[in-house]
Amino acid sequence: MKTCLDFLGMSLGSSSSTIIALSAWLLLFLLLCGDVLPVANGDLGRKNRTLWAEQEVQKLKIIRAHLKRITKPAIRTIQSSHGEIIDCVLFHHQPAFDHPLLKGNGPMDPPERPKRHDQLGVVLENFQPWRGSGRSCPEGTVPIRRTMEQDVLRAGSFRRFGKKMKKYFRRDTSNDGHEHAIGYVTGAQYYGAKANINVWAPQVANPDEFSLSQIWVISGSFGDDLNTIEAGWQVSPELYGDNYPRFFTYWTNDAYQTSGCYNLLCSGFVQTDSRIALGAAISPTSSYNGGQFDISLLIWKDPKHGNWWLEFGPGILVGYWPSVLFTHLRDQASMVQFGGEVVNSNPSGQHTMTQMGSGHFPGEGFGKASYFRNLQVVDWDNNMVPVSDLRVLADKPNCYNIQGGASDVWGSYFYYGGPGRNELCP
Repeated sequence: MKTCLDFLGMSLGSSSSTIIALSAWLLLFLLLCGDVLPVANGDLGRKNRTLWAEQEVQKLKIIRAHLKRITKPAIRTIQSSHGEIIDCVLFHHQPAFDHPLLKGNGPMDPPERPKRHDQLGVVLENFQPWRGSGRSCPEGTVPIRRTMEQDVLRAGSFRRFGKKMKKYFRRDTSNDGHEHAIGYVTGAQYYGAKANINVWAPQVANPDEFSLSQIWVISGSFGDDLNTIEAGWQVSPELYGDNYPRFFTYWTNDAYQTSGCYNLLCSGFVQTDSRIALGAAISPTSSYNGGQFDISLLIWKDPKHGNWWLEFGPGILVGYWPSVLFTHLRDQASMVQFGGEVVNSNPSGQHTMTQMGSGHFPGEGFGKASYFRNLQVVDWDNNMVPVSDLRVLADKPNCYNIQGGASDVWGSYFYYGGPGRNELCP
């Protein structure tokens, strides 16, 4: 017994102070010394404790094997002021090309941009803090936010890390805790969408909740064959370990069951730009009664090759979702959505205080409520056209709401969001 306790003290004293290191030493201690600890239930307690320790060790082995697969060799590493590590990885080494349908693929020709696409404006190359002080990834590489063991452990389940749950997307109010305030168009064939999205840093009340604002490009039924492409900003303590808004992408071809993931956490999305890191923090953000900051995102289908491209701001081609990843989206989209979403992790009890957008209702207007502006879609002839007949929908308008409008300056737009729990949303 004394030898085991001496071993534990020595191990902890020489290990890293991180939770992961402590956990690893504790597991090893239990495996080696669990049979000498006094327990009320004797042998049964010792066996249960040893079994638990063995299971946890096996879990760590699986996590580390997965991280080894997705962590690619870097030719340069950059530490961000927001605590993230960015690896500069050669283009052809990125996770996308681990996909069996993409192995051996090389760079694509630049896509044919939509007609009437306004590329005027300022290129915000340093809107992510990791690019500060002149830091950058060399040409021919792509920046990848490094995934750590603690990132996977926060998810609670290895299989759900970096993924959205099945039945994540619902169009009724019994939405499994996911609540939306969205504008959408349907009833035609769509080949892309564009919007300027106001960026905030909403408060997320619980570690397993998130708040996001994004564009959805959708095809298929709302059953198991749903295809979606998504991009926007998100605050997710579970996924990223903090409360910073982060630029993200997502995709699925089977309604979030087994396919797809956030950012580059699985094979699929092909990154082409060396200036923007998916999953990295965004700065600056908007402030109440203060400065407002928005980002311009365009998703569209290249008429020549059929891949779905993502452009940030004027002219930064972030990358593309290969058409072979999809079934229905190999052809076109049948719906486009813009708006916000939160997770209410206790939908049957007291409502969460997680905020959507700015955390204020749309009626407060500019500088206080969050907005989407200049909503556009891409038609069958690769023309960029303003959104018409925009419909708006809020799952729980007393918690999060939405108000649409149109103007000569902002085109089709809406304000959206809310505080979550309040007097009318108990």
